[in-house]
Amino acid sequence: MWVWSKLSGSQWTDAWEERFYGNPNSVISEIKGGKTVRVEVYCKGEKEAVAIQTQFGGSVRELKSQNWAKLSAPKAEPILIRDQLVITQLETKKELAELQKKYPDRHLISIPAEMAFGTGDHPTTSTCLRFLTDAAHEKKDDWSCLDLGTGSGVLAIAAKLLRAGEVRAFDYDPKAVEVALANTKRNKVSGIETFEADVFTWKNRKKFDVLTANLFSTVLVEALPLMAQWIKKDGRLIISGILFEQWPEVLAQAKKCNFLPLEHRKKGKWVTATFDVAK
Repeated sequence: MWVWSKLSGSQWTDAWEERFYGNPNSVISEIKGGKTVRVEVYCKGEKEAVAIQTQFGGSVRELKSQNWAKLSAPKAEPILIRDQLVITQLETKKELAELQKKYPDRHLISIPAEMAFGTGDHPTTSTCLRFLTDAAHEKKDDWSCLDLGTGSGVLAIAAKLLRAGEVRAFDYDPKAVEVALANTKRNKVSGIETFEADVFTWKNRKKFDVLTANLFSTVLVEALPLMAQWIKKDGRLIISGILFEQWPEVLAQAKKCNFLPLEHRKKGKWVTATFDVAK
């Protein structure tokens, strides 16, 4: 077994938690004094550990004496989204068949824990999925969706299963795009255009019925004026990745960009919100 590790300022703890949430083999430890944390991810192979090092720096070392099975946590329970979706970390045909039999009337989405990307059980993602399901119910069929900062691709996959027509999903991180494409293939979903792009430099002239953006608050505040250009007049905006203390700033910027707040929910320290477009 191998372990990747990196020391970081404690002010970045929330960012590390968000990045590795859903990975059962990640550990964040506070160093004595409280100003520094150590971030670690335990990996079965050197290649996976080196991939994290390439992305985030830090160091990699081999742990020959550790028992991987003891360090591996059990997979999380499936997440039920309204009466439409089941999000699971299970991935074998037998496991998925048994779960589908238990929930025959729901769409099953398999998102195994991947390096540096969540599985759908983070409070921001699960609440986005609930708001997305509500929007899909109102839009009925053949609505369009744009997913900014797609990560594991779970929101884009859910949109397609909820009868969206055109679905586009992008992320600035090439690894995220790779993972999202793999999850799309794993769930046998087609018709999602997934690509690498930066929200601030992406050239787009199309407007969408639904926009989802699970990003950090600082990015959301800066990107909301762009989102206002990419959404239809009767569209629905769903945003998350917002720490509770940052919510007033994000809300003020959303209103300034002509978005009307419909609902927001706080889960733990995170806020997720949904908006209509002012007529």
